[in-house]
Amino acid sequence: MTTTELLRLPIADERDVFLLRQRGRQVAAAVGLDGQNQIRVATALSDVGRELVRQDVGTTAVFRLRRDAAPALLVELTWQPASVTGTGPGWDTARRLMDELTMTSAGVTLVKHVHHAVQVDEGLLLELRDTAGGSALDELRAQNQELVETLENLEAKSAELERLNAELEETNRGVVALYQELSDELEQTNQGVVALYAELDAKSAELREAAAARIRFWSNISHELRAPINSVVGLTRLLSAPGGDPMTDDQRHHVDLINESAATLLALVNELLDTAKAESGSLRPRTAPVALDYVITQLRSSVRPLLRSGDVRLVVEAIPELPPLVTDETMLVRILRNVLSNAVKFTRHGEIRFTAAPGPGTDEVRFVVTDTGIGIPPDEQGKVFEEFYQVPNALQVGASGTGLGLSYARKLAEILGGALTLSSAPGVGTEVALTLPTGKDESAQPAPVACALIADGDEKLRAQLREALTGLADEVVETDDGRSAVNLAKAHRPDLVLMGANAPLMSGSAVLSVLRLDADLKAVPVVIVCGDDPGGVARTAHGLGAAMLHEGGIAPETMSRAIRDAQLTARRTEGR
Repeated sequence: MTTTELLRLPIADERDVFLLRQRGRQVAAAVGLDGQNQIRVATALSDVGRELVRQDVGTTAVFRLRRDAAPALLVELTWQPASVTGTGPGWDTARRLMDELTMTSAGVTLVKHVHHAVQVDEGLLLELRDTAGGSALDELRAQNQELVETLENLEAKSAELERLNAELEETNRGVVALYQELSDELEQTNQGVVALYAELDAKSAELREAAAARIRFWSNISHELRAPINSVVGLTRLLSAPGGDPMTDDQRHHVDLINESAATLLALVNELLDTAKAESGSLRPRTAPVALDYVITQLRSSVRPLLRSGDVRLVVEAIPELPPLVTDETMLVRILRNVLSNAVKFTRHGEIRFTAAPGPGTDEVRFVVTDTGIGIPPDEQGKVFEEFYQVPNALQVGASGTGLGLSYARKLAEILGGALTLSSAPGVGTEVALTLPTGKDESAQPAPVACALIADGDEKLRAQLREALTGLADEVVETDDGRSAVNLAKAHRPDLVLMGANAPLMSGSAVLSVLRLDADLKAVPVVIVCGDDPGGVARTAHGLGAAMLHEGGIAPETMSRAIRDAQLTARRTEGR
């Protein structure tokens, strides 16, 4: 610690105490302490000096300046060996007024910190060293002046405190008034919120009642429509069943058309019922492995007849290698059919393109329908997913629909855990993308097949099917027409039936209908083998719990997948 001695004073009697007080104030001023701290130093030295004089202790006072990182004024009071206790009023005053007080047997050090850069008044110090102290009367006058200044400061601070108290009281009154006003407003707001909640509850109840009424209406309509449609389907099945009156080929063809049309209408009615279930949140997906090639074949067959003219082409790109998709096939078909139907309605020229690809995320499949139609304005794109909303345009006049298609499709996509998005530009076209999770295939391999029945008039096709069944079926029974297939099924009770869609005497859908009416055969897995344009056969097959197999892609892998799909679908159909 580096210190500089500023002044040295001996203290022996009361006159020296007056001088110590005077010099303490003057030295404090010389090192730059303000008036209040000058008084504190002087008072502390005066009280300690009196204590030492009373105890008759000869003392030397040395004023030093510490110039290190923490500058301070140090006053060292040293005495000859004496019994100084360091207790008493004077010592207590010094401890309160000074920053530090360090006591030893030979003296005491009083410290007052200087909280700024020290600029020592050397002239004042030189004058203090060269001159004797003033009289006691001079010091008394100085003390009186200090006391007056202190009293004036106290009076000014008291007045300022009174003023602040008055302002605080006025502020408190304002705060109390504001609090009361806010409380009243909050009370009124709370009453309004309570009334609003009551109104919202009432409106919510009305909406729930309206939704329930709408669902009941749709359900009742669906029920009333299904009864006559089921009668038509049942009658056509009876006409086609073995043992019925013989029919010409044309008559049988017409009956098959009636059966397929009735099955199509029944599926549409079921869609209406599913819409009501989706609205109420009670529609649950029935997941199973999906054969995407047949889903796309079914979509192609149902969309092509809807094309306006030869100016519009339907382009279905080849399916790349995709991860197995496990989802609700019915919901998937309905979503894509709605999207494709919209593309057909609003495309005059160009093409409608359908693609399927993996991604964009891990374990996802993305279906995209792109058209070169009239497009949708940006301000209308967010509304097309609203119920009953139809974008005003020239083609809307001649297009049938209720405005439920995209809304229903998006709800189905969300139920399946996916998303349906749209982007469009007027005059350029529209792109609608469906992204679905691939799901988990809980039954990757088909159950063992002891006996499989093949029925089709094409011997070459039967040979392909027989070869594809190698390793999958222990025994294979064949026939070349649908009627004998029904008889063989009753005789052998097979574990699998492979039916050609256009089998002679009874078509594949007709045989499927008969099997589903038989208590012993209704749970038999059935695979319908068809070409590129199955028409209503695909819808009938799905509605009656059968799988589809394309006759152009018969192989052990596709056969295994078709058998697995047929087994899963048959189990679900049996449980209904």
